[in-house]
Amino acid sequence: MSANNTTTVYDYDILIIGSGAAGLTLALKSADFAKVAVISKGELSQGATFWAQGGIAAVLDDEDSIEDHIADTLDSGAGLCHRDMVSHIVENSGACVKWLVEQGVPFTTVSPDEAKEGAARAPLKPDNLAPLHLTQEGGHSHRRIIHATDATGRAVFETLAHRAKLSPNIDLFENRVAIDLITRKKLGLEGEQCVGAYIFCPSTGNIDLFRAKFVILATGGASKAYLFTTNPDGATGDGIAMAWRAGCRVANMEFNQFHPTCLYHPHAKSFLITEALRGEGAWLELEDGTRFMPQFDARGELAPRDIVARAIDHEMKRLGCDCVYLNITHKPAAFIKEHFPTIYSRCLKFGIDITKDRIPVVPAAHYTCGGVMVDKMGHTDLPNLYAIGETTFTGLHGANRMASNSLLECFVLAFSASEDIRAKLATTQLTDDIPGWDESLVTRSNEEVVVSHNWDELRRFMWAYVGIVRKDERLQRAKRRISLLAQETDEYYKHYIVSKDLLELRNLVLVASLIVECAIARKESRGLHFTVDHPGQLDKAEDTILVPRNALLNNP
Repeated sequence: MSANNTTTVYDYDILIIGSGAAGLTLALKSADFAKVAVISKGELSQGATFWAQGGIAAVLDDEDSIEDHIADTLDSGAGLCHRDMVSHIVENSGACVKWLVEQGVPFTTVSPDEAKEGAARAPLKPDNLAPLHLTQEGGHSHRRIIHATDATGRAVFETLAHRAKLSPNIDLFENRVAIDLITRKKLGLEGEQCVGAYIFCPSTGNIDLFRAKFVILATGGASKAYLFTTNPDGATGDGIAMAWRAGCRVANMEFNQFHPTCLYHPHAKSFLITEALRGEGAWLELEDGTRFMPQFDARGELAPRDIVARAIDHEMKRLGCDCVYLNITHKPAAFIKEHFPTIYSRCLKFGIDITKDRIPVVPAAHYTCGGVMVDKMGHTDLPNLYAIGETTFTGLHGANRMASNSLLECFVLAFSASEDIRAKLATTQLTDDIPGWDESLVTRSNEEVVVSHNWDELRRFMWAYVGIVRKDERLQRAKRRISLLAQETDEYYKHYIVSKDLLELRNLVLVASLIVECAIARKESRGLHFTVDHPGQLDKAEDTILVPRNALLNNP
């Protein structure tokens, strides 16, 4: 660390932007051979991993198989999954789970009573305790989801974060916002490698320079582009936007997964109701108690999320109702409290006792299936820049993410990227001659209302025009509005000192434009993208790939 004018300069082997499951896993896997910095936009616990309720899909049961997990994933992906990537990730699922158990993640085990009843379980035993409990979620043909009751993300995050804090080779920087990547090409130097990033500290107003041999984007998705979302406030597509500006391609941004069951309550702030409830027998009902999922899909409540979300959307629009209901009251109260303690206690705070009362639910934007194009090692188009986790397009999810495959993807790609960096580290050098951030031509704004107004407008028309069911006219309407917001935001960025809200708006406007461009380009209904103007499915399934004007040639 050194001072460069008013900029603090930090030097690391690996700079990881993002502190969720993907980023922390890569940091821990790399700490024995590299000096690592992890950038967290807020407090460490504010990322999406912390709030993930479901679990991790892995083939652990003798009655399950790699082939079945691959087949289920391909089926959910509606023809757009890349089979080689699906195979790579599924085949490595067991090794990832074993590593997580070794780290001390407190996964739920099979109780003695459940063992007597023949409950699904994995042969893997943590610390010689009972076998891990397996549950089932939509799209899966077997019980293959390991979990920590209904707070798996929190259990994984707290375990990995604790270990990262203990590592002498990992430095954690909280409440920092990445502004942009630094490339040799932007600096006028020979080569096109990524060599670092400018990082903003809102509490001090300082913009620091992080130089690194390798940079990893692990910033999560972009569901805050929508008015209603299950995601935390930081899910503003930062990594996707930064990679695009640096010349990297993105793909399949039209596939935004809407979680079917988000708690409908004015004070709940989009609390997600895990799919595992439906896996354990909960069913969806209308106000009068009528079940409706069987008329949409033979799998009923266990159909893939896109089918369930569209069915709920259809029924809400047909009846003009504000929500539908998820009912698990037919299960024993003790079972519900044991398996879903987080949901039980959270709903109880809102006056809903899920052992006796139905849960009012609505769909909400949940997961970004597209993103920065990467290969099995996490390579982007830009040398020395990697991307892992939800910020990527790997080809695993295709047109629709299957439940609990996403955390698995985080771990497998983090493992692969770490090993790739290990092999290259000794022959890669830091770039020394990088200037500090220049604020000499900007002033402090007294018009922050512009940022808040544009943010609100963007999320509202994205929900109305680019939501669960789409139409060409609405997409074009959204495109025109995004164009105006992009111009206003760009002018604001050029003239005023940066703020956290401005940086997020800048990224979100860009990512929203990529979502709309991909949606306009897809002239069919496939998976998560459903349009009334093109209800059929084309014979050939193709990815929607967008190429920036400053595109690079090092394509994965």
